[in-house]
Amino acid sequence: MTPEITPKNITKKYSTIRKHTIEICSPLEIEDYVVQPIVDVSPPKWHLGHTTWFFETFILLPNFPGYKAFDSQYNFVFNSYYETIGARVIRTDRGNLSRPSVSDIYKYRKYVDEHMQTFLESEYMTESIEPLLELGLNHEQQHQELLMTDIKYILGHNPLFPSYTKEIKTKNPKEKNIEMIRCAEGIYEIGFEGDSFCFDNERERHKVYLRDFEIADRLVTNREYLEFMGAGGYTSFKYWHAEGWDWVKQNEAKAPLYWHYIDGKWMNYTLNGLEEVDMDEEVCHINFYEASAYASWKGVRLPTEEEWEVASDLFNWGSRWEWTNSAYLPYPHFKKEEGAVGEYNGKFMVNQMVLRGASVATPAGHSRNTYRNFFQTNLKWQFTGIRLAR
Repeated sequence: MTPEITPKNITKKYSTIRKHTIEICSPLEIEDYVVQPIVDVSPPKWHLGHTTWFFETFILLPNFPGYKAFDSQYNFVFNSYYETIGARVIRTDRGNLSRPSVSDIYKYRKYVDEHMQTFLESEYMTESIEPLLELGLNHEQQHQELLMTDIKYILGHNPLFPSYTKEIKTKNPKEKNIEMIRCAEGIYEIGFEGDSFCFDNERERHKVYLRDFEIADRLVTNREYLEFMGAGGYTSFKYWHAEGWDWVKQNEAKAPLYWHYIDGKWMNYTLNGLEEVDMDEEVCHINFYEASAYASWKGVRLPTEEEWEVASDLFNWGSRWEWTNSAYLPYPHFKKEEGAVGEYNGKFMVNQMVLRGASVATPAGHSRNTYRNFFQTNLKWQFTGIRLAR
């Protein structure tokens, strides 16, 4: 058995991860569960149902004799993008699902969790199912981070700017000058290695050749990004990719997501509500176009994902997903699994850029320096930031 899944800890791990999803939703009002402001943001209740559907569809139904689906219609409602599994509600319509109700979905979670607990302690939980179970748990953790980003978007686009939490925000240390870490030319190995869990897009480990490069020891702060804004960063085409400049004009872009200029001050919507921009905080909610334009303005560039991984032990990371200058493509010898599981990553390897690291919304135990996140170039609702290289 793998280090993650043993007879002793399997039930506890399942219960702990599933409970954390509920904890994320606990501050919400019932109305917050059903909102979908844009196509990229799913209603919180959909996340609750979809992560439950994963365990029911991929583990209980095919492997637990006598198990009966909670509701036969839920496969249509909570299937996200698995063509192998059948028809589904299109993504743009998730916010139109007034039914099933939030209470129905919590009943669904309880029903599946009770059967999963029984299954995990039964003879039917065999070693061959462990990789699928581990994928399901990591899938739930991915949705926990998406829940946080989606909840922030939902509340941050409410005209009242309601807070998600009233927790005291720790003061960020005063920024120090960025220092560039030099890495020597050479042949390096990147990609996941070991017997513990990773996603298929992190394999296979392989060699890469890198020329000399330097990478920043910290991320860009709000103060530094404001300098870019003040210097006409959003009004000069010369810093932007052509597609990025089109995005600026079409969206009248002027600042990071959640920033509002009110009474002569830049304000920032945070999970604590609307606050004055903290100048020492690392800039957040930046898309690839903006990250690349800022780097161009500074006369440098974004790191490639290979550079980032090779240098990652030399700096602190984990507070923001960091844009790289690498397209999301398969590693050499990447192999797509058969069936629905094979749709997990491979089908998205086009028109997206790689992000590395983790963020303040990433669940504990769900980050590693080989993790390959990916998003489209115009998206900025994730907790994304900027690290420079040259």
